[in-house]
Amino acid sequence: MTWFDVFWVFPDDADSEDQSNVDHIARHDLTPEDVEHALENPLGPERRSRTSSRRVQTGFAIDGSIIDVVYEWLDDGVTLYPITAFRIDK
Repeated sequence: MTWFDVFWVFPDDADSEDQSNVDHIARHDLTPEDVEHALENPLGPERRSRTSSRRVQTGFAIDGSIIDVVYEWLDDGVTLYPITAFRIDK
């Protein structure tokens, strides 16, 4: 059971392509469903990005591939804002 919400900014709701987290993950051939699936099916604990210090969670996309999701918690403490996600080779 998911204990968090995920905040998505779709292209039609953004002022620019850079503001849409859906566009960011789509550049890596992933969908919001892939990201949510990975967050709900993690491979170990979250960690911090070496380059940005943002939180990173590794998990399984819907197709079983392993992806990293880079995200931040919003101030309400129950909502995640995915910044980007990408497939990783293991």
